[in-house]
Parts: sequence; structure tokens; C-alpha cells
Amino acid sequence: MEELKNLNNPDNITGKNHSGRNANDPVRILTAKSIIGDKVFNDSGEDLGKIEDIMLNIDIGKIEYIIIAFGGFAGVNQKYFAVPFEALTLDTENRTFIFEQSRSAFENNPGFDKKHWPDANFHSEFSGNYGGFMGANTGSDH
Repeated sequence: MEELKNLNNPDNITGKNHSGRNANDPVRILTAKSIIGDKVFNDSGEDLGKIEDIMLNIDIGKIEYIIIAFGGFAGVNQKYFAVPFEALTLDTENRTFIFEQSRSAFENNPGFDKKHWPDANFHSEFSGNYGGFMGANTGSDH
């Protein structure tokens, strides 16, 4: 039960150690719950959306990519993009992520909708051909 209490420890959601021998060193492990819903900005400070979900590669035990929800209002007309997790940088001061991509790249690409998520196997094989993130016609029903 002690393990469950630690999930809400600030160190697990902020990306910083607050006390102990390694205080002020960046935390390398965060809870998935603490990442989902985090805002994503580019290096110019433009809002690119929020992290909608996390896709895990269970064979090797790592985050394969995250889903960014972009645009829309209250979930209507949102577009979704699959972005390799390695392409994001954690901004611990603001509890946000940075993705070096222009806002217009999201505006001008179709993304995918909530009913047709990208095929994880397709992403692993071909993500390099699409500039590191995926849009429409790349998946199946989720």
C-alpha cells in the first residue's frame, strides 16, 4: 500500500527531486498519469496541444510514442498526432513538454481522428519517413 501513496509524491509528477541525497537532480521516472494531459509547446512558445495518451512497446518496455491532441474545442474537431516520445523534451519548470515542430505543421496536416488510431507496427517501421510524427490514413480502429 505504501507504493500507492508514493504515486502522488511531488517527485513523481514534477520531474524534480525535492529532497534527499539527489535533491535538485532531474527525475528520470514519471508516472504515466502525470504525463497525460500535460501541455506541449514548441521552442517558440506556441501551444501545440496536450498529451492525450501514451503508447507503450510492451516487447521492450518503453514508451514508443505519445498522442498529441491538437485544436478543436471541448474535444470536438480535435486532430491527433503520434509523436515519438524521444522527440519531446520535458520542461520541468513549467510542467510541459517541448516539441520542436511548428504550429503550422499541425494546422496543415490532417492528423487522425479518435476512431482511427495509427497502427503501432506501422509507426515503428515508417516513422522516419514522416518527419517523426504521423497523421491520417496510418492506422486502424482503436
